[in-house]
Amino acid sequence: MESLAVRYFYEVAQKGSLSAASESLHVAVSAISRQVSALEQDLGSALFQRSARGMVLTEAGELLLRHVRRSTLEDQAVRSSIAALRGAGHSVLRIACTQGLANDFLPSTLAHFERTHPDIRYRIWVDSARQATQRVETGEADVALTFSITPPPSTGSVKVLYARASPALAVMSQDHPLARHRRLDIRDLISYPIALTDENTSTFKLYQLASNMVGTWVEPKIYSNYAAALHAYVRDSQAILFASYSSIFQQLKVNRLVAIPLKNPEMHARTMQVQVMRGRILPDVIEQFLNVTIRRMNEIVMQAPV
Repeated sequence: MESLAVRYFYEVAQKGSLSAASESLHVAVSAISRQVSALEQDLGSALFQRSARGMVLTEAGELLLRHVRRSTLEDQAVRSSIAALRGAGHSVLRIACTQGLANDFLPSTLAHFERTHPDIRYRIWVDSARQATQRVETGEADVALTFSITPPPSTGSVKVLYARASPALAVMSQDHPLARHRRLDIRDLISYPIALTDENTSTFKLYQLASNMVGTWVEPKIYSNYAAALHAYVRDSQAILFASYSSIFQQLKVNRLVAIPLKNPEMHARTMQVQVMRGRILPDVIEQFLNVTIRRMNEIVMQAPV
């Protein structure tokens, strides 16, 4: 449902050069160039800055690319709906999320959603917050569930539908010497091993910031990008990890852990976000999933210790 010129424009924008687009499309560079030039003439605006290093989108090109991405997704949604009327095909919900929300929250939300939508299939990526957002921006994912330590953007190609404070809690074994405290300070933890996620996570950044503010950096005993390893290590030792309640709420009972709020304001400086492509007309099934997701996020936040 798109013109040849738009298709070629999209491929050049994705690949960054005429030659790369030519290789991908198996079409001559000259043919692609003519179509892109004709599109620019039709729109009355340059879509690319041409240089020896490739093709860089202009502001007008960025605007058109966002439109093409939205249109492609809406085209796919219409095709899926028509296929469903024939009794063929299944809706696929594509979700990108950070590991914290992949631990407990997302699996339990999908199980809840399946009760009323048994025919839905899922494609899930567990990414960094930046990668999850980029998947929504490019149209690869329908929804991103992330933690962010920056304010929700008011412009751009990604829209934040929901943002709620999601502080990092101190998580430890129920038998830990500090487990009976109602609240803790980072300085209370200096005598115990710290288990921490990788440096590109919001949890690491919050811990680093809070430690710098009080002048007590404790080098973590263990770093891992695998949450289950951290949970098991903390369960069987006197180590402490940091996690939001939405990341750990089911693991607390399973692994006999407790989650204790921290007094340090830096450990509260992030939000849990739901992101979609700005301006996209979302299929009904995605809207319904978003409603369920946001409702469950609110319910879990209300259960968190404060």
